[in-house]
Amino acid sequence: MAEIKLTKMELRTQQLKLEQLQKYLPTLQMKKSMLQLEVSNANLEIERFIFHLGVKKERTQKYVQLFTDPSFDRLLAATQIQNREVLYDNIAGINVPKLEQIDFEKPQYSLFDTPLWFESVLSDIRDLVVARERIQVAKQKKFILERELKEVSIRVNLFEKILIPRARGNIRKIKIFLNDQQLAAVSQAKIAKKKIYQRSLEVNV
Repeated sequence: MAEIKLTKMELRTQQLKLEQLQKYLPTLQMKKSMLQLEVSNANLEIERFIFHLGVKKERTQKYVQLFTDPSFDRLLAATQIQNREVLYDNIAGINVPKLEQIDFEKPQYSLFDTPLWFESVLSDIRDLVVARERIQVAKQKKFILERELKEVSIRVNLFEKILIPRARGNIRKIKIFLNDQQLAAVSQAKIAKKKIYQRSLEVNV
């Protein structure tokens, strides 16, 4: 760290710096608190999506016996994602993903040669795919929030433990030096005044 100048100008510079740091710190602390809450909410969201996925998995287990049906290949083709629309929400100044919509491939089949169960099974398997995609996007959201929280926490610690204490220490150091200089100047002035007085007495004698 560069040695600070022990001058009145440097004192004012350090005082302004301290004011700015103290003014900006509450904003950082508030952002940190918001991000901590959002990370917690993201964890709950992922847990909820995982629970829903488990429910949907149980629902599709009953279709295992249909895997050998000739219509099943057409069904799987109709569960392929054609388009995934992800929008972004702004949370605490950062953009996080949110799954808005999933479009699937349109099924190619005839109502006359397709089993009655086809539509129902297709709907359940698509729900399963959507549930998996929601978990994936939610995990991406959590990752972004945790990364931002880490960066903000580092900055808060930097302000609280280094920059603000350093500025205060610099101010104290400069003030002590300037006070010592002022005392020395007053003392020298008194000595000079005393010498002048003594000389005036000698001249008068």
